[in-house]
Amino acid sequence: MPKARAGKRPRQERREGRATGIRFNTGAGQHILKNPLVVNSIIEKAALRRTDVILEVGPGTGNMTVKLLEKVKKVIACEIDPRLVGELQKRVQGTCLANKLEIKVGDVLKTELPFFDACVANLPYQISSPFVFKLLLHRPFFRCAILMFQREFALRLVAKPGTKLYCRLSINTQLLARVDHLMKVGKNNFRPPPKVESSVVRIEPKNPPPPINFQEWDGLVRIAFVRKNKTLSAAFKSSAVEQLLDHNYRIHCSLHNTEIPENFKIAEKIQTVLKNTGYSEKRARSMDIDDFIRLLHGFNSEGIHFS
Repeated sequence: MPKARAGKRPRQERREGRATGIRFNTGAGQHILKNPLVVNSIIEKAALRRTDVILEVGPGTGNMTVKLLEKVKKVIACEIDPRLVGELQKRVQGTCLANKLEIKVGDVLKTELPFFDACVANLPYQISSPFVFKLLLHRPFFRCAILMFQREFALRLVAKPGTKLYCRLSINTQLLARVDHLMKVGKNNFRPPPKVESSVVRIEPKNPPPPINFQEWDGLVRIAFVRKNKTLSAAFKSSAVEQLLDHNYRIHCSLHNTEIPENFKIAEKIQTVLKNTGYSEKRARSMDIDDFIRLLHGFNSEGIHFS
C-alpha cells in the first residue's frame, strides 16, 4: 500500500498547536499523528463496534481519541504526560463525549490493563516490544489490536523463517497471535516528524492460546536466537547455557526422585537431544514454530527445562 501523504497542516491543527503551546518530548516518543486520513484509516481497519471498550495508549492531544469516542461505548486512554492529559480533558470537556472517556495517568507498562475489546494506539516506539507481550499475555482475551510501530519493528513482527528480519520477536509474536502488516505511514504524517518511517500492524491473539508454557518456550528460543546463524549444536555449547540447563536438570531430578549418575555431563545430554530430534545442524533463522515445539518437547521429555 502506498505511503500515506500529508498535505498542508489543517488550519484547526495550527490553531491547536499555538493554543496548547506544548513542546513535544521526542525522546519519550511523542510524535502526534496529525493526518486525519491516516487516523480514519486506522479506525476503519479496527472494525469497531458500538458496544466496544477501546484501550488507547499514548493518546497525545486526542486526534484519534475523539474519533474513537464517536464510534464506541468507551475509550480508556493511557497517558504518562500530565500536560497531554490536560489537553485531552479540555478537548472533550462540555461535550457528549466526555462521559465516554476514562484517562489512566502513568506508565502503561507498570499499569494493570483493564478489560477491553480492542486496542488502537500510536505507541511510543521505545515501548513497542514490552507492550506487545504485555498485550498478548493479557487476560481476558481481546479481539484485536491495531498498532503503529517503527517500520523495521513492524516488519520483524511479520517476518517469516529464512528472511533477514526473522528473529525471536517474530516467532514469539506469531506463536501467540496472527499478525498482519496493514499499511505504511510516512514520517511527515506526524508532528514533530520522527526520524524513521512507520507502519500499522494488526495483532489478533490466538484464542485458545497454544498449550505451551511461554516461559519455557521463550527460554529455548532466546538461546537459539542469540546467534541465529549458528547451528543449534554450537549455540548450546555456551558455558552459560550449560550451567543454566544443568541447574534446571538437577532440580527436575530432585523433584522426581531421579538419581543422577556420578559421571553425568549436561553437555552430552544436550547434544544427544539435539541429535535425536534432528536439529543438531539446524539454524534458528530457518526454523518455524512447529520445529521449536518439537525441539522443546524433545528437551522436556528428557528432563531438561528452560525456566
